[in-house]
Amino acid sequence: MAKTGKLLLGGGAAPIECHVVNLSAGGACLKLPQLTNVPRNFEFLHGATRQVCRLVWQRGLLIGVSYEGSKPKSLHASALSGAPKQSFLSRRPV
Repeated sequence: MAKTGKLLLGGGAAPIECHVVNLSAGGACLKLPQLTNVPRNFEFLHGATRQVCRLVWQRGLLIGVSYEGSKPKSLHASALSGAPKQSFLSRRPV
């Protein structure tokens, strides 16, 4: 499992690399490389999973995010046509 991720801010902004401090079923704690104004809503890319997120809190370089929506988007799902989809709940615990 990747211990790094990217914040995808959209609007032509460059992705922000981050370190994954903690993951849970409902969100994550991420450490940014520098102080950054993070928008309220963005996408979080972690491994092959892309999650729509909402910023919940920010303390210095640490941010807490909650996942919006019910299922993450797998970057492999479209490439594996005909392959069974893996449920978010069937993944091994972090």
